[in-house]
Amino acid sequence: MELFIYIFAALFSVINPLGAVPIFVGLTLDDSTAERSRISLWAAINVFIILVISFFVGQYVLAFFGISIDALRIAGGFIIVNSGFSLLTGRFNKTRGINKEVESDAQQRNDIALSPLAIPMLAGPGSMSLLIALHQEYTGITEQVITCLAIAAVAIVIFLTMRSAHYLSRILGASGIVAISRIIGFIVIAIGIQYISSAIVNILQTIDFN
Repeated sequence: MELFIYIFAALFSVINPLGAVPIFVGLTLDDSTAERSRISLWAAINVFIILVISFFVGQYVLAFFGISIDALRIAGGFIIVNSGFSLLTGRFNKTRGINKEVESDAQQRNDIALSPLAIPMLAGPGSMSLLIALHQEYTGITEQVITCLAIAAVAIVIFLTMRSAHYLSRILGASGIVAISRIIGFIVIAIGIQYISSAIVNILQTIDFN
């Protein structure tokens, strides 16, 4: 249970579905309630599939390019820290891969569940690199099953959040969403720094100073 909570909290903080609420509301403003539910469901399913693939296949991509896990932790840590600072400064929506051109194109298409919602807005480089690193740490079958369950739980929360996005937007307002995002930002920064520091320690331990 402790491992499940740890992975769930880390993924939820990095993905931050609350930060996607304003964008989801803007992209689905003219859609019916049934259509919003469908988009929410498929966005969550797509995120689950993308994250599971990242968890199990990501290490082979690293091996193909000759990238070490510590290098990934450092690169992913910087991405996560940058996301955290963006949350604190209110620039997160602008850095989620959604610009005016993409938003306009998304509004003209029938289905936005995969792109831009699932990727890159929700399942971005930060969450992918986090899962690749976790796969190197938790190699047991039980631990990997727990990780998949945590990913599924995050996907369920994403569905519920997107499904209630218009309601949350009215209740919390822009200021409420920003306040929550900034609190999450501190957690995201801490996660990123932890990954960078652990990678640096591992590298230093492998160096022979004699």
